[in-house]
Amino acid sequence: MREPVQLSLTTRGAGAPLLLLHGLYGSGGNLNRFTRRFAADYRVLTPDLRNHGRSPHRPGMDYPALAADVEALLDREGVERVAVLGHSMGGKVAMTLALTRPRRVAAVVAADIAPVAYRHEHATVIAALQRVDVAGAASRREVDAALAAEITSPAVRQFLLTNLVPAAGGGYQWRIPLQLLAEAVPDIQGFPDLAGTYDGPALFLYGTASDYFDPVRHRDAAAGYFPAAEFEALEGAGHWLHAEQPEAFAAAVERFLARTYPAR
Repeated sequence: MREPVQLSLTTRGAGAPLLLLHGLYGSGGNLNRFTRRFAADYRVLTPDLRNHGRSPHRPGMDYPALAADVEALLDREGVERVAVLGHSMGGKVAMTLALTRPRRVAAVVAADIAPVAYRHEHATVIAALQRVDVAGAASRREVDAALAAEITSPAVRQFLLTNLVPAAGGGYQWRIPLQLLAEAVPDIQGFPDLAGTYDGPALFLYGTASDYFDPVRHRDAAAGYFPAAEFEALEGAGHWLHAEQPEAFAAAVERFLARTYPAR
């Protein structure tokens, strides 16, 4: 059993604890607007998962390891039971935590992700990042231009560029460990074969324009692990539904939590 990583953490607010988990290539900072909003009612914990943000870089990114990191964080913060909201990879961490440590989880929100294996081209994205000479780049715009040939979406490039930071000797560097992420792609895209179910409240919130959650193909997989699962669609939203429709996303989460996990 690998030693858990001590995750970097931002906390805000008071009351019942609520844990927010970001997706691949992200960090807790990507969820700042929701940390602030939910902190009006909850004690919101927003960590950087391992190999992301300010958290340590370590090999091994299967979901049981990521869930163990989160459990160690809860122990460190004195949190016995928590509601967990996770987007994409963070949603899989949330589901794994609930399935392996159900007594620690009061409710789950999985944002645009199902407990299944995917075949999205993350290896291609990581390889594109590795090919850019960021150390010799004079500006972020130069790095963006170099990525444009392989990553055509400006929004996706801007999201990835949140990981580009100035290097001490000039130029830039990636704050995420690209080689470790490349090695972990099969685990990140997969989902562990876990025994048992989580019988508590669970919401699967998805975008109708996303290819990550199909309400026909993925509903049975979700309900198999989460028999009390509820499903809600955000019309017209893609995979980054929380960034594309932040108000509708936050309102859906708040409605669910008000019924299943009251703040006070």
